[in-house]
Amino acid sequence: MMVMIVYNEAVDTEVMEALSHCQVKYYTKIKDVFGKGEISGTHLGTDIWPGKNSIMYAACTLQESSKLLDCVRALRNSIGKEGIKAFSWKLQDMTV
Repeated sequence: MMVMIVYNEAVDTEVMEALSHCQVKYYTKIKDVFGKGEISGTHLGTDIWPGKNSIMYAACTLQESSKLLDCVRALRNSIGKEGIKAFSWKLQDMTV
C-alpha cells in the first residue's frame, strides 16, 4: 500500500509526532507544495494566497496503512479537518 498525507506546513511537528507514534520508520517528505482544496482553500505561498503544504509518502503493508490512516484520522480530529488529508492506494510493484 502507498499512503500519501497532504498537510499544512503549520502542523509539521504534529504530523511527525503522529508518524513516530504510529511507528512509521520510512517515508518520503516533499516540502513547499501548493494546491487548492475544497475545505482547506488555496495555498500558493503568496501574499494573496498564503500558506504551503507538505506531502508525505509511506510505502507499507495493508495492516500498517490501516494503522497510519487511523493515526491521521485522530490527528484530523485534534487539529481540524483543513490541516491534513490522507489517501491510500494499492502498490502494483516496488523495487527494493
